[in-house]
Amino acid sequence: MLCPYCGFDDSKVIDSRHFDLKIRRRRECTKCEKRFTTFESIETEMPELLVNKKDNTFERFNRAKLIQSMSIAVKKRPVSIMDINSIVDEIESYCSANMMSHITSAQIGEMVLDSLKKLDPVAYIRFASVYHDFSDAESFISLINELDV
Repeated sequence: MLCPYCGFDDSKVIDSRHFDLKIRRRRECTKCEKRFTTFESIETEMPELLVNKKDNTFERFNRAKLIQSMSIAVKKRPVSIMDINSIVDEIESYCSANMMSHITSAQIGEMVLDSLKKLDPVAYIRFASVYHDFSDAESFISLINELDV
């Protein structure tokens, strides 16, 4: 923290108090001994996450878009919106924990499929049928046969 008066980079904290969602600190410069106030807050905003689409274009990660596509797959199934939000939270947490600034749509799709497979096999098949864009019945049948239900 640089002193606003002399520019020295060392100060000591005289007093700390909570102020709204911030911490107000009274500081004293150890060189010129003048006092000044700083406010500290926690930065909760994640860096922007970009999704690399199949056509090699990029777009911002859109939580609502992912929730909407998953909601279609779980329609009339015993899967709650809290379950869907939890899956999206896990994807966002994974990206944040690994400090990712971009992710492929394929990676997102596989994460959703893994989660839906554990949660509800019918929702898994519905999502997979759109995600994998099956061109024939054999591919669809082999996906169903892979399920150990």
